[in-house]
Amino acid sequence: MTAMWKKALATAHAFISIVIPAQAGIHAEPAGASGQNAPLAAPAAAVAHAAAPAATHVPKVLHTFLSTGETGLDPAVASDIATLALLENLYDPLLRYDYLARPVKLQPNTLRAMPQVDAAGTTYTFQLIPGIHFTPDPAFQGRQREVSAEDYVYSLKRLYDPELKSPWLFLLEGKLAGDDVLKAKFSYATSIPGLQAVDRYTLRIRLSAPDPNFLYYLAMPATGVVAREVAEAYGAQLGNHPVGTGPFMVAEWKRSDKITLRANPDFRPTVFRAGADVPAEFRATAAALEGKRLPLVERIDVKIMEEYQSRVLGFLNGEFDYIEQVPESMKDMVLRTGVGGGTAAPALKPELVQKGMELSLFPVLQTYYMWMNMEDPLIGGYSKDKVALRRAIALSYNGPEDVALLKKGLALPAQSPLPPNVLGYDPDYRSPVSYNPALARALLERFGYRAGKDGFRTLPNGQPLLLTMHSEPSMVGRLRDELWRKNLNAIGIRVQFKSDKKTEIIKASRLGKVMMFETNWIADFPDGDNYLQLLYGPNSGRANYARFNLPEYNRRYEQARKLGDTPERRVLYREMIQLIHAYNPWVLLTHPISADVRQSWLKNYRRHPVEFTNWRYLDLDVAERKRASKMAP
Repeated sequence: MTAMWKKALATAHAFISIVIPAQAGIHAEPAGASGQNAPLAAPAAAVAHAAAPAATHVPKVLHTFLSTGETGLDPAVASDIATLALLENLYDPLLRYDYLARPVKLQPNTLRAMPQVDAAGTTYTFQLIPGIHFTPDPAFQGRQREVSAEDYVYSLKRLYDPELKSPWLFLLEGKLAGDDVLKAKFSYATSIPGLQAVDRYTLRIRLSAPDPNFLYYLAMPATGVVAREVAEAYGAQLGNHPVGTGPFMVAEWKRSDKITLRANPDFRPTVFRAGADVPAEFRATAAALEGKRLPLVERIDVKIMEEYQSRVLGFLNGEFDYIEQVPESMKDMVLRTGVGGGTAAPALKPELVQKGMELSLFPVLQTYYMWMNMEDPLIGGYSKDKVALRRAIALSYNGPEDVALLKKGLALPAQSPLPPNVLGYDPDYRSPVSYNPALARALLERFGYRAGKDGFRTLPNGQPLLLTMHSEPSMVGRLRDELWRKNLNAIGIRVQFKSDKKTEIIKASRLGKVMMFETNWIADFPDGDNYLQLLYGPNSGRANYARFNLPEYNRRYEQARKLGDTPERRVLYREMIQLIHAYNPWVLLTHPISADVRQSWLKNYRRHPVEFTNWRYLDLDVAERKRASKMAP
């Protein structure tokens, strides 16, 4: 690692270190809580322009994109990043993250204050803000529908509904007191002690045992509030009829092409107040936002842009207000020559600097890995010969080439599933499995994978050895395919690639129908548990795409998830990571460092370590945008 990257990583640690949320009994005034009798009002942008003549008003429209097509907008069902980005602007969980606090910190969202927690750490009491309303829908039969505690009871029960097959059930399953009756015979009418509406605005949740991460779950889109009338009216089509309480609502939707959000005119009064945890480099942003009514833009035009080149060209042409994680294959269009190869720090090309564009480097809470199906008859299993095959595949991965050529230097080699800056990350741990093709070939020979006359290996029984790896039909997907083909061919393994959309690959993966696939995981909450649960046996068919089910791992995971970030848990984490390296259900790849670029007219842009979007905080200088568009060639 160069000195530059050591410095960048050290800065990242200081900048995005993670802390546990506010302790029990500490009450914080929620942003925008104006009291029970606060009148409903339109968002700030709408209020600011209400008195201006219609002819002079230029609406603030944020132009952005999503890198993959969205699925149905149902909080209990959706799990892809594109859809989650939309959901967190449409639906309201009980909590959310403070936009500028570093280390990251939870704050009330639809609550008057942070919840009260009993001394045992198992009973949480939440007081809702009165006067929060769902956006209008025919299901309400013309009535304005207020949110109640019972709505959150219903919404959390939806994760248990067997018809929905929610991938988020693991957040609550076995944790809510008495939830075994919901798992045995599900009914929304079934009352459990773990989930109670005490009165209209009071929700009580009891856990069967303390869970240090529980409050994080209540800041995720999956736990956003849904109206029962809407869910029952639309049934399986609820994802096509999003009705939430968030700062935005759907105005226009052309599937997998474009979705337009408009500011929710009934969004509860929400005023930005900066806390004491804003780092020095964010203070100007905090000052610009202080006292402002959210959201600040009136509309968001979201395009679906799956092609990397189209995203970058669109941004450079001024069609998008920012671009996050400039694709590896497109970095030469944006960053100056030499990035990642020498000692020069990453920088924008001079012509982009002249246009007022700004670059920020962001260490994403993200891990890239290639998983292998442990139930696949060819590559799966726990016998020594199968372990040897997967270990050889892991040893064949040329990490230095991946980081230098494909990632253009903007990535860190993954030593474990945990990226830097999540709780439980061990900066001193080093993977025992690194690039070593000679050792991979020797291992294959030892366990009977012999090379034939054509140089390619057979199985120990003499049958041909042919791996099938799924991949995405994009330029970067093809580059990844070629890297894997080169790596595997170098140790005598033949591989073929099956291309499909990522959403379809994930569906097939959950059914156990995919042998191998390279993917990534971005933190849902900033704790190592969020990553290590991906290999927990009972999560097979959900987030555990590798279908890894090792009793020694499961037992340690069950112990660790009951603990906070303690020395005891760190020992368990190290042992679990060693088991991953021993059995190799994953090949660990990289933790990316995102190159994010924004246009000169975009204001208040800061990337959050956990939340998917920052749309409610963004502002636009429409006059500057207009001037820039006139200057464009």
